[in-house]
This record gives sequence, structure tokens and C-alpha cells, in this order.
Amino acid sequence: MVRGKARVVLDPRIAVEDCRDTILVARETDPGWLFLMLVAKGLVVERGTLLSHTAITGRLLGVPTVVAVDGATSLIQDGSLIEVDGRTGEVRIISEEVAS
Repeated sequence: MVRGKARVVLDPRIAVEDCRDTILVARETDPGWLFLMLVAKGLVVERGTLLSHTAITGRLLGVPTVVAVDGATSLIQDGSLIEVDGRTGEVRIISEEVAS
């Protein structure tokens, strides 16, 4: 389980430092997202299964990961404080106020 600031990313061509120590929230990932995933402390993705790229990478990195979260990039506001439980698949919005 991890708690932290959400970083909603729609295009992986952003600076790696923009995702460091945040919970990456995306529609989907592929190998082009790896550099962002390496510095994130959690992953929430709209598409995927337990055998998807996101889920496997999350397990390999030891990062709490939840996939198949419909509408995550629109329901979770960038900067919100969220909690991700990779064991149960739960994602909770703690505060929609932008976390500092």
C-alpha cells in the first residue's frame, strides 16, 4: 500500500522528474513508459489485466499497482492525495485538494 500525490500523465514524453515519488495515473502503459514507472511510487492505470505490461512491471519493481480502473485519469485530479492498495486493487482519493 502507498499514499502519495497523484500525477496524471497522458503522454510519457514528460520529464522523468515530474513523476518522481508520485503515484502515476495513466490510461495505459507500454515499454515507453518505463522511465516514468521506475521513479513512481505507485501506478494506477485504466486499462490492463493481471498479465498486462503495467501489472507485470509493477510487480517486478515492487511498486503498488492497480489496473483496470475505469475513468482513473478523469476521476483522479492531478495533485490529489490518493492511496493505492496493490493487494486488494483499491484506489482511494484521500483529498482532492492539490497536495504539496
